[in-house]
Amino acid sequence: SKAAAMLEKFGIDYEMKVISAHREPDVFVEYAKSAESKGIEVIIAGAGGAAHLPGMCAAMFPLPVIGVPIHTKSLGGVDSLYSIVQMPSVAINGAANAAILAAKMLSISDKELREKLANYKEELKDQVVAKDEKLGKIGYEAYIKQMK
Repeated sequence: SKAAAMLEKFGIDYEMKVISAHREPDVFVEYAKSAESKGIEVIIAGAGGAAHLPGMCAAMFPLPVIGVPIHTKSLGGVDSLYSIVQMPSVAINGAANAAILAAKMLSISDKELREKLANYKEELKDQVVAKDEKLGKIGYEAYIKQMK
């Protein structure tokens, strides 16, 4: 409600949804993947507990995602804070991630930069696929030795 009130104060149109990444993963994925085509340029994602929603949203939505930790009964929101602060927008020792978030902010009005970000994301995906293939070929013991 605080974000909505502030956006209204500045005359910024917004949409408010309640979506659970854990309880409705199909709805969540569809929303995150289709948000850009609906004209959404920034997502503010509040989450409590494990707080996967903002980070997963940032992984699927090519523009900026701002994670907001929500107070929880069990740990008072500290669990949410720790989870969200480690998402790809900031993270401890995450200067590269901060640069990615800055690039996402700039890409709102720069389609060429948005394409570069999409290509970078594909490069990261290719790296994960290559690691998985290597693990499958050499087994976990050899893989772990190579990681050290």
